[in-house]
Amino acid sequence: MTGGPLDAWLRARGEQRAEAGLRRRLRTLPPVCVDLASNDYLGLSRDPRVVAAAQDALDEWGTGSRASRLVTGTLGVHETLERELCELTGQPAALAFSSGYAANTGVLTALGDADTLIVSDAHAHASLVDGARLSRSPVRIARHSDVGHVAQLLAERSETRAVVVVESVYSVWGDHAPLAELAALCRTENALLLVDEAHGIGVAGGGRGLVHELGLAGSPHVAVTMTLSKALGAQGGAVLGSETLREHLVNTARPFIFDTALAPASAAAATEAARIVRAHPELSGALHERARFVASALGTPLARAAVQSLPVASAESALRASEEIRSRGVVVGCFRPPSVPDGISRLRITAPADMELHVLARALETVRDVVGDEPQGA
Repeated sequence: MTGGPLDAWLRARGEQRAEAGLRRRLRTLPPVCVDLASNDYLGLSRDPRVVAAAQDALDEWGTGSRASRLVTGTLGVHETLERELCELTGQPAALAFSSGYAANTGVLTALGDADTLIVSDAHAHASLVDGARLSRSPVRIARHSDVGHVAQLLAERSETRAVVVVESVYSVWGDHAPLAELAALCRTENALLLVDEAHGIGVAGGGRGLVHELGLAGSPHVAVTMTLSKALGAQGGAVLGSETLREHLVNTARPFIFDTALAPASAAAATEAARIVRAHPELSGALHERARFVASALGTPLARAAVQSLPVASAESALRASEEIRSRGVVVGCFRPPSVPDGISRLRITAPADMELHVLARALETVRDVVGDEPQGA
């Protein structure tokens, strides 16, 4: 039996992706490998203290929260998590979501309406892009980290309210947003600066994030989103800001209201990880030491981030190189359009803070051996 029009369309789209070298597939780690691709920046996902916290939560609360936070799903472990996230970031209030994606779509859809302009950086993560699209707000795209362009868009607006959307540390280039300048601009223009700290927590400011490092924590014109699945080694997300913002989200953010609460084990793991990051800023220092090691070994510009990227000439070259590196026992990230905002395919390399340098050195030799045979991009 042949498929109908939908199957024909799906096959045609699949053929287009294959021709462009953009077909994606699910991946697992080989049984024995050096993992330079994961987001476990500080190695906390397997830290005995974090694992024990998750196991204790399983014993006390069970495997799931069983309901929305507004029904019976709010457990003591969620309240403890939110307090610890506030302690880590210096924010007055926090609300946990089931993922960083849900946090970003939740806050933007809750703040958006026809009288709220969203100004989004051109390199903003897909979850922020989707949140802006779903928000019912007019949206303008600002040139990447161009404060002057943001100022122009805010000055030209006819809407009463505005939200400026950026990442603190961008995941492709590893550059930092000009948060101090943007926060001052938002204060003058009576706008909210929404900062996604997905790649900032555990990385910048001794692990407490770029917003905290710059003294912007608690500012009424600044709010933060974050994921619990990168440096904190767990799962989930959060929005942090004023008590008023939190109350608004509890009542209006659909990804919060209509979603089962974050699983207790994930919440407890993230809580313990947040405590560790706050108590041990040297973890962030070790992460940056390894980032410098990677950049030096590969001859690439150093990004002030966990992720270092190596440009490759084409999507096909990036995929071919990553597969060859993988076959030699090292796993690196392979990022191709549309996941890269500038259209340049890259191998992304993340050396966690707990990786021994001699192990890292051998793995980077493998990367150099393979990529040396591939033409690099701009």
